[in-house]
Amino acid sequence: MSPLGPEPPTARGRAKAERRDALLAAAARLFARRGFDGVSIEDLGSAAGVSGPAVYRHFPGKQAVLAALLVGASERLLVGGRAVVAQAGDDTPATIVLESLIRFHTDFALTDPDVIRVQERDLAALPDGDRHTVRELQRAYVELWLDVLTGARPGTDRVELRLRAQATFGLLNSTPFSVRSGAGAPDATETRTVLEEMAYAALTSRRSDGTGTARTD
Repeated sequence: MSPLGPEPPTARGRAKAERRDALLAAAARLFARRGFDGVSIEDLGSAAGVSGPAVYRHFPGKQAVLAALLVGASERLLVGGRAVVAQAGDDTPATIVLESLIRFHTDFALTDPDVIRVQERDLAALPDGDRHTVRELQRAYVELWLDVLTGARPGTDRVELRLRAQATFGLLNSTPFSVRSGAGAPDATETRTVLEEMAYAALTSRRSDGTGTARTD
Protein backbone atom coordinates (compact mmCIF):
# COMPACT_ATOMS: atom_id res chain seq x y z
CA MET A 1 0.00 0.00 0.00
CA SER A 2 1.20 3.50 -0.82
CA PRO A 3 1.91 5.83 2.14
CA LEU A 4 -0.72 8.10 0.60
CA GLY A 5 -3.39 5.41 0.77
CA PRO A 6 -4.53 2.38 -1.22
CA GLU A 7 -3.50 2.21 -4.84
CA PRO A 8 -6.30 2.86 -7.34
CA PRO A 9 -7.64 -0.34 -8.90
CA THR A 10 -6.11 -1.39 -12.19
CA ALA A 11 -8.21 -2.03 -15.29
CA ARG A 12 -7.70 -5.76 -14.73
CA GLY A 13 -8.78 -5.45 -11.10
CA ARG A 14 -11.89 -3.51 -12.08
CA ALA A 15 -12.77 -6.09 -14.71
CA LYS A 16 -12.38 -8.91 -12.19
CA ALA A 17 -14.60 -7.11 -9.67
CA GLU A 18 -17.22 -6.50 -12.36
CA ARG A 19 -17.26 -10.19 -13.33
CA ARG A 20 -17.64 -11.18 -9.69
CA ASP A 21 -20.54 -8.75 -9.29
CA ALA A 22 -22.12 -10.14 -12.46
CA LEU A 23 -21.84 -13.66 -11.09
CA LEU A 24 -23.51 -12.64 -7.82
CA ALA A 25 -26.31 -10.85 -9.67
CA ALA A 26 -26.84 -13.92 -11.85
CA ALA A 27 -26.79 -16.16 -8.78
CA ALA A 28 -29.45 -14.05 -7.07
CA ARG A 29 -31.74 -14.31 -10.11
CA LEU A 30 -31.22 -18.03 -10.67
CA PHE A 31 -31.33 -19.10 -7.02
CA ALA A 32 -34.50 -17.05 -6.53
CA ARG A 33 -36.13 -18.66 -9.56
CA ARG A 34 -34.96 -22.28 -9.27
CA GLY A 35 -33.57 -22.69 -5.76
CA PHE A 36 -29.95 -23.34 -4.82
CA ASP A 37 -30.12 -27.05 -5.66
CA GLY A 38 -31.61 -26.35 -9.08
CA VAL A 39 -28.68 -24.25 -10.33
CA SER A 40 -25.30 -25.56 -11.50
CA ILE A 41 -21.95 -23.82 -11.76
CA GLU A 42 -22.38 -23.98 -15.53
CA ASP A 43 -25.75 -22.22 -15.21
CA LEU A 44 -24.13 -19.43 -13.19
CA GLY A 45 -21.32 -18.97 -15.67
CA SER A 46 -23.66 -18.93 -18.65
CA ALA A 47 -25.97 -16.37 -17.03
CA ALA A 48 -22.99 -14.11 -16.26
CA GLY A 49 -21.46 -14.53 -19.71
CA VAL A 50 -18.48 -16.68 -18.70
CA SER A 51 -17.69 -20.38 -18.94
CA GLY A 52 -18.56 -22.65 -16.02
CA PRO A 53 -14.90 -23.28 -15.08
CA ALA A 54 -14.26 -19.52 -15.08
CA VAL A 55 -16.56 -19.23 -12.06
CA TYR A 56 -13.85 -20.96 -10.01
CA ARG A 57 -11.53 -18.01 -10.59
CA HIS A 58 -13.84 -16.01 -8.32
CA PHE A 59 -15.41 -18.61 -6.00
CA PRO A 60 -14.23 -22.06 -4.87
CA GLY A 61 -17.69 -23.53 -5.36
CA LYS A 62 -21.43 -22.94 -5.49
CA GLN A 63 -21.78 -22.73 -1.70
CA ALA A 64 -19.19 -19.93 -1.70
CA VAL A 65 -21.35 -18.03 -4.19
CA LEU A 66 -24.37 -18.44 -1.92
CA ALA A 67 -22.32 -17.34 1.09
CA ALA A 68 -21.05 -14.24 -0.69
CA LEU A 69 -24.62 -13.38 -1.66
CA LEU A 70 -26.23 -13.80 1.76
CA VAL A 71 -23.37 -12.70 4.01
CA GLY A 72 -22.88 -9.72 1.71
CA ALA A 73 -26.56 -8.73 1.96
CA SER A 74 -26.50 -8.88 5.76
CA GLU A 75 -23.29 -6.85 5.84
CA ARG A 76 -24.81 -4.21 3.56
CA LEU A 77 -27.84 -3.91 5.82
CA LEU A 78 -25.78 -3.52 8.97
CA VAL A 79 -23.25 -1.10 7.49
CA GLY A 80 -25.99 0.90 5.78
CA GLY A 81 -28.15 1.01 8.90
CA ARG A 82 -25.23 2.22 10.99
CA ALA A 83 -24.53 4.91 8.39
CA VAL A 84 -28.15 6.10 8.57
CA VAL A 85 -27.91 6.49 12.35
CA ALA A 86 -24.48 8.14 12.19
CA GLN A 87 -25.59 10.64 9.55
CA ALA A 88 -28.58 11.64 11.64
CA GLY A 89 -26.40 12.73 14.54
CA ASP A 90 -27.09 12.76 18.25
CA ASP A 91 -29.43 15.77 18.13
CA THR A 92 -31.90 14.27 15.63
CA PRO A 93 -35.18 13.10 17.24
CA ALA A 94 -35.37 9.32 17.40
CA THR A 95 -38.63 9.29 15.44
CA ILE A 96 -36.88 10.99 12.52
CA VAL A 97 -34.01 8.50 12.66
CA LEU A 98 -36.58 5.71 12.70
CA GLU A 99 -38.20 7.09 9.56
CA SER A 100 -34.80 7.10 7.88
CA LEU A 101 -34.16 3.48 8.88
CA ILE A 102 -37.55 2.49 7.50
CA ARG A 103 -36.78 4.19 4.18
CA PHE A 104 -33.41 2.45 4.08
CA HIS A 105 -34.84 -1.03 4.66
CA THR A 106 -37.76 -0.43 2.29
CA ASP A 107 -35.26 0.48 -0.40
CA PHE A 108 -33.42 -2.80 0.22
CA ALA A 109 -36.66 -4.79 0.07
CA LEU A 110 -37.74 -3.21 -3.21
CA THR A 111 -34.37 -3.29 -4.97
CA ASP A 112 -33.09 -6.72 -3.81
CA PRO A 113 -36.17 -8.96 -3.91
CA ASP A 114 -34.20 -11.89 -5.34
CA VAL A 115 -31.80 -11.85 -2.40
CA ILE A 116 -34.73 -11.92 0.02
CA ARG A 117 -36.21 -14.92 -1.80
CA VAL A 118 -32.89 -16.75 -1.62
CA GLN A 119 -32.49 -15.92 2.07
CA GLU A 120 -35.96 -17.26 2.85
CA ARG A 121 -35.46 -20.53 1.00
CA ASP A 122 -31.77 -21.37 0.92
CA LEU A 123 -30.17 -20.08 4.12
CA ALA A 124 -29.99 -23.66 5.38
CA ALA A 125 -27.78 -24.58 2.40
CA LEU A 126 -24.96 -22.44 3.80
CA PRO A 127 -22.11 -24.09 5.70
CA ASP A 128 -22.50 -23.74 9.48
CA GLY A 129 -19.87 -21.03 9.79
CA ASP A 130 -21.39 -18.81 7.11
CA ARG A 131 -24.89 -19.34 8.46
CA HIS A 132 -23.64 -18.32 11.91
CA THR A 133 -22.11 -15.18 10.40
CA VAL A 134 -25.41 -14.25 8.75
CA ARG A 135 -27.27 -14.73 12.03
CA GLU A 136 -24.75 -12.63 13.97
CA LEU A 137 -25.02 -9.81 11.43
CA GLN A 138 -28.80 -9.99 11.57
CA ARG A 139 -28.78 -9.83 15.37
CA ALA A 140 -26.56 -6.74 15.28
CA TYR A 141 -28.92 -5.13 12.76
CA VAL A 142 -31.93 -5.81 14.99
CA GLU A 143 -30.11 -4.32 18.00
CA LEU A 144 -29.40 -1.19 15.97
CA TRP A 145 -33.11 -0.76 15.35
CA LEU A 146 -33.95 -1.47 18.99
CA ASP A 147 -31.60 1.28 20.15
CA VAL A 148 -33.44 3.76 17.91
CA LEU A 149 -36.85 2.44 18.92
CA THR A 150 -35.96 2.83 22.59
CA GLY A 151 -35.58 6.55 21.94
CA ALA A 152 -38.71 6.74 19.79
CA ARG A 153 -40.82 4.85 22.36
CA PRO A 154 -39.31 5.60 25.79
CA GLY A 155 -40.59 3.38 28.54
CA THR A 156 -41.61 0.55 26.20
CA ASP A 157 -40.27 -2.87 27.15
CA ARG A 158 -37.42 -3.98 24.90
CA VAL A 159 -39.09 -7.36 24.42
CA GLU A 160 -42.07 -5.60 22.85
CA LEU A 161 -39.80 -3.42 20.73
CA ARG A 162 -38.03 -6.52 19.43
CA LEU A 163 -41.36 -8.08 18.50
CA ARG A 164 -42.40 -4.94 16.65
CA ALA A 165 -39.08 -4.73 14.81
CA GLN A 166 -39.17 -8.39 13.75
CA ALA A 167 -42.76 -8.02 12.58
CA THR A 168 -41.80 -4.94 10.58
CA PHE A 169 -38.94 -6.78 8.89
CA GLY A 170 -41.42 -9.52 8.04
CA LEU A 171 -43.75 -6.96 6.50
CA LEU A 172 -41.08 -5.28 4.40
CA ASN A 173 -39.32 -8.50 3.42
CA SER A 174 -42.61 -9.97 2.20
CA THR A 175 -42.64 -7.60 -0.77
CA PRO A 176 -41.00 -10.08 -3.20
CA PHE A 177 -43.97 -12.38 -2.55
CA SER A 178 -46.79 -9.85 -2.14
CA VAL A 179 -46.12 -6.86 -4.41
CA ARG A 180 -47.44 -7.42 -7.92
CA SER A 181 -46.12 -5.83 -11.08
CA GLY A 182 -47.75 -5.10 -14.40
CA ALA A 183 -51.21 -3.82 -15.27
CA GLY A 184 -53.31 -2.83 -12.29
CA ALA A 185 -50.41 -2.87 -9.84
CA PRO A 186 -49.50 0.23 -7.81
CA ASP A 187 -46.57 2.24 -9.12
CA ALA A 188 -43.21 2.19 -7.35
CA THR A 189 -43.79 5.47 -5.52
CA GLU A 190 -47.19 4.40 -4.19
CA THR A 191 -45.83 1.01 -3.14
CA ARG A 192 -42.95 2.60 -1.26
CA THR A 193 -45.23 5.12 0.45
CA VAL A 194 -47.70 2.47 1.62
CA LEU A 195 -44.94 0.19 2.91
CA GLU A 196 -43.23 2.99 4.82
CA GLU A 197 -46.51 4.15 6.37
CA MET A 198 -47.41 0.61 7.44
CA ALA A 199 -43.95 0.01 8.88
CA TYR A 200 -43.99 3.24 10.88
CA ALA A 201 -47.48 2.46 12.21
CA ALA A 202 -46.41 -1.06 13.23
CA LEU A 203 -43.44 0.30 15.15
CA THR A 204 -45.07 3.28 16.87
CA SER A 205 -48.80 2.53 17.27
CA ARG A 206 -50.25 2.33 20.77
CA ARG A 207 -51.96 -0.84 21.94
CA SER A 208 -55.67 -0.93 22.71
CA ASP A 209 -56.66 -1.46 26.36
CA GLY A 210 -59.26 -4.05 25.27
CA THR A 211 -62.20 -1.63 25.23
CA GLY A 212 -61.45 -0.12 21.85
CA THR A 213 -59.67 2.84 23.39
CA ALA A 214 -56.06 3.32 22.39
CA ARG A 215 -53.61 3.36 25.25
CA THR A 216 -51.21 6.26 25.55
CA ASP A 217 -48.75 4.26 27.73
